[in-house]
Amino acid sequence: MKKIVLNLFAVAIVGVTLVGCKSDVKEAKTGAVETVIENNEAAKYKADPANSMIIWKANKIVGGHEGTINVSNGVVKFEGDKLVGGSFMFDINTIKCTDIPADDEANGKLIGHLKGADFFDAEQFATAAFEITKVDGKNVSGNLTMKGIKKNITFPATVVVTGDDVTLSSDTFSIDRTEWNIMYNSGKAFDAAALGDKVIKDNVEIKIMVKAKKA
Repeated sequence: MKKIVLNLFAVAIVGVTLVGCKSDVKEAKTGAVETVIENNEAAKYKADPANSMIIWKANKIVGGHEGTINVSNGVVKFEGDKLVGGSFMFDINTIKCTDIPADDEANGKLIGHLKGADFFDAEQFATAAFEITKVDGKNVSGNLTMKGIKKNITFPATVVVTGDDVTLSSDTFSIDRTEWNIMYNSGKAFDAAALGDKVIKDNVEIKIMVKAKKA
């Protein structure tokens, strides 16, 4: 009886903590894969890998981590000053944690874990990809592929064209990592009460930053 009461208490604590730490960041609309429409007449701008990245933040019940993943190559396409397409490859092996000093042993352990099978499985899936399928006003839709799973997501973004330079900056949005089979310490896949404060929230915050120059 005592064990049952303690388990119910743990579930209640986890539930209260999840509600109390709820983020105001909006979850990206997710749907079925959409067709990428090629536009060979569009002007192309080549992404600068050193300044183009995903900025990520993953929260636990207590604390969390944040960092970056760099673009390995990519291109954005324009008709005049209107964004009409683009595609990007992200190198999972460039993943960094920015909230722990780079020379701290804990940083190396975390990065090794993120690259491992519990998370991105970089040995088998070394890249992630995003292909723009539609631009509707400020909303950008595209197919996001991670761990061999492709889904279409929609999020708001701001695009600025200055001469031969382009900056694409998304609003911060979130995706449910479990939809791409990143299940480690998820309350959906494991007993949340048993995990306690080791539960990692399913929604990961993301901001996409791309700087590109006319090809």
